[in-house]
Amino acid sequence: MCAKYGLLAALVFVASIAQAGPAIQHWQTQNGARVYFVPAPELPMVDVRVVFDAGSARDADKNGLAALTGAMLAEGVKTATGELNADEIAERFASLGAQFGAGADRDSASVSLRSLAEARLLQPALDLMAEVLRAPAFPAAAFERERNRMLVGLRQQEQSPGAIAGKNFYKALYADHPYAGEPGGTEQSVGRLTREDIAAFHGRYYVARNAVVAIVGALNRAQAEALAEQVAGLLPSGERAPALPAVAPQAAQTIRIPHPSTQTHILMGQTGMSRDDPDYFPLLVGNHILGGNGLVSRISNEIREKRGLSYSAYSYFAPMRVAGPYTLGLQTRNDKADEALQVLLDTLSNFVAQGPTAKELKAAKQNITGGFALRLDSNSKLLDHLALIAFYDLPLDYLDTYTQRVEQVTLAQIKDAFQRRIKPEQRVTVIVGGGAQP
Repeated sequence: MCAKYGLLAALVFVASIAQAGPAIQHWQTQNGARVYFVPAPELPMVDVRVVFDAGSARDADKNGLAALTGAMLAEGVKTATGELNADEIAERFASLGAQFGAGADRDSASVSLRSLAEARLLQPALDLMAEVLRAPAFPAAAFERERNRMLVGLRQQEQSPGAIAGKNFYKALYADHPYAGEPGGTEQSVGRLTREDIAAFHGRYYVARNAVVAIVGALNRAQAEALAEQVAGLLPSGERAPALPAVAPQAAQTIRIPHPSTQTHILMGQTGMSRDDPDYFPLLVGNHILGGNGLVSRISNEIREKRGLSYSAYSYFAPMRVAGPYTLGLQTRNDKADEALQVLLDTLSNFVAQGPTAKELKAAKQNITGGFALRLDSNSKLLDHLALIAFYDLPLDYLDTYTQRVEQVTLAQIKDAFQRRIKPEQRVTVIVGGGAQP
């Protein structure tokens, strides 16, 4: 199939995206799921993703619950003709040439399906996907196996300075906010989870009004409507998850955690922006210059190129439902940690005070807009963006206007946004390393 369709279809697809964003169609299923659809007739494929507001921010006092629920969906399912186990589910998808996946993060949980558009393959794959969503069996043996797998992973993370730094960074940054909890939980929290917990979580959050369905593929509108009803139409209507609380900025603090590693891991930052933040584009473009553009960013230039203090130094915003983190990070030799941290601080401070140069801004815009079409050059990449637009309630013309809004960012807007938003008094720094035992 790739040889026959791939190159020509990809060229047509990229050209159409470069000229104008894909036309997004939007409606609701009869039971309240929101549907977003982009026809893509270039390849005989269909990609579907159902996204629920059911990430770890909904764990409450049971950290790891969203992750374990998502992992258990395809471990067993109750069908009209009996119960299928995980191997039988996987074999059925494989026999149809379909790819199925599931995952969860802090904001959301999702299931995805990729299938050929031919009805004799697509329809049974969609039926099985719908059953996995609607009627997971949560078998007892599979539950114990999956929970033990999570516990083993958590014990392994205790030996990773990077994982230790990340967990402590989120805890310090978010305090008692739902984002503070680790998506994978802790040994204590995961050890206490029960099958009843995941069944209750599934019953509350895996419902139509708490779901969005993103569809990209070789379908017309009527076929897409039928597909959405087939996948989500039998879910209980339920209710949307309540709005997450706003994030309260934390006071600046520095956390040093000894660890017997040859490298010190440093994370520094504060709460950043949400997906619908009015400063989104000035902050995005500004950070591209500061630390988001790999080896040519300011942070990499100052820390890696000029001083050889780190192989990797970076910064990034992680926009979420409410303010996600703004993270600056690096790894360096233990004896160079203080020096590297000071260079990182100085580079950030200088950028906030002075902003970028006109040359840097021009190069950043060219880099972001020049590569934009390649971020949408396949159905799977387009599905990623469509699901993001759907879940975060972004405008339907988001992809149409993206490059224009990047081009409209000015030097003054970047400087103003960084000076208003990046505050030393809210800065959290986590340093893990030093060569000593914890």
